[in-house]
Amino acid sequence: MKNNIIAFVLFLILCNTAVANVTLPNVLSDNMVLQRNSEVTIWGWANPQEEVVITPSWNHQEYKIKASNQAKWEINIPTPKEGGPFTISIKGYNEIVLKNILIGEVWICSGQSNMEMSASWGIENGDEEVKNATNPNIRFFMIPKLTATSPQNNVSGNWTECTPETMKYFSATGYFFAKRLQEQLKNVPIGLIGSNWGGTPAEIWMPEEVIQKDTVLLESAKTRKEESYGPNQPGRAFNAMIYPLVGFKIAGVIWYQGESNVGSTVYDKTFSALITSWRKLWNYDFPFYYVQIAPYKYGENHFGGAEIRNAQRKVLQEVPNTGMAITSDISPIDDIHPKDKKSVGTRLANLALANTYKTNSDVVNGPLYKAIKIDKNKVVVAFDYADGLHFTTKKSNQFEISGTDNVFYEAEAVIKKNTVILKSDKVAHPVKVCFAWTNTAQSELFNKANLPASSFVSE
Repeated sequence: MKNNIIAFVLFLILCNTAVANVTLPNVLSDNMVLQRNSEVTIWGWANPQEEVVITPSWNHQEYKIKASNQAKWEINIPTPKEGGPFTISIKGYNEIVLKNILIGEVWICSGQSNMEMSASWGIENGDEEVKNATNPNIRFFMIPKLTATSPQNNVSGNWTECTPETMKYFSATGYFFAKRLQEQLKNVPIGLIGSNWGGTPAEIWMPEEVIQKDTVLLESAKTRKEESYGPNQPGRAFNAMIYPLVGFKIAGVIWYQGESNVGSTVYDKTFSALITSWRKLWNYDFPFYYVQIAPYKYGENHFGGAEIRNAQRKVLQEVPNTGMAITSDISPIDDIHPKDKKSVGTRLANLALANTYKTNSDVVNGPLYKAIKIDKNKVVVAFDYADGLHFTTKKSNQFEISGTDNVFYEAEAVIKKNTVILKSDKVAHPVKVCFAWTNTAQSELFNKANLPASSFVSE
């Protein structure tokens, strides 16, 4: 009997110890990068009313917080300028010491297969890039493919330093983005969180309630068919692969997705809602830079890819603090996974360096449609970022114009004073213009930075 009582008491002590331990989400771990010159949130779980003391080594100050009656706690602590490595002590009844922490810039890398695509898939010059990838000032947090029907509070994964072994299986676009940032920002540490899934539509990456509350988005989402390679239901990847990161301070997001939404007529609305919903959860309008989908032979719909490219272009006008990397000049039309990921990552980084970090004064955008002006039987097309406008061919056949009947005919195109003048004998009274309006169109119109123009149709 006495032995039974002792065993029972020991059991209670062990149970109490188990629930008393302070625990952290996996994204707060050894080797992580925290956002510099900021206030970052440190959070976790503990016994209700248990005091938790957080002590970072960069200032040795103690920050105290008590766990709520829900056994959760969170606290904001200031971060210094870039540097490290540092440690953070998190102490309750137990103590966790996080080691090898860097302070720098943190970016989420999300989307579908072109963002997921790593050097192991076979990228351009991949073997050489892998061999030279040792860089302890770049860190990766890779999230596995997961789904959930409701928002989760944790996610699998751990932070690792960039080595040939870890770089080989991380997003190549993300890696080259970080590498270019470091070149310009003088080796500021970069943390990349990879959360991507090949073949997935945008709807699975946003809160389900956003779609449920919008009739247009809901009707569009209902048309999606079940696929063997991944989920199609709204919110499924968001719940498991994005929501657990909310609260982790980031510099911004890079995004490469859209191929799986070819056929949608409301992608601009869907994509805009996704960006807005993420920013609402993080509670600030962080930069969101994305890749325009590349030309490719998309099935029987000859214009579905162009429609998505145009929708992505429109998001630039609709959503502030966004940027788009156009890749039609570096993407073969017979490969939905273009292998030149270095140029893609570099172009995304150049957008960030120009617009977020203000360290790049070069032109980082291709020509973007601005407006049209009708002059009798001619149309004058104006562009932003149009300095040095030129065709890469002697004669371009990528512009088309239509009258009120909305039937488009190929137009004769001439560049004059950084505008394009269009006319067609078949359209006496033009009202509308489109450019590069096929799935496989690789832009022939460039500016002085040798960046291509986006597909577009005038409103």
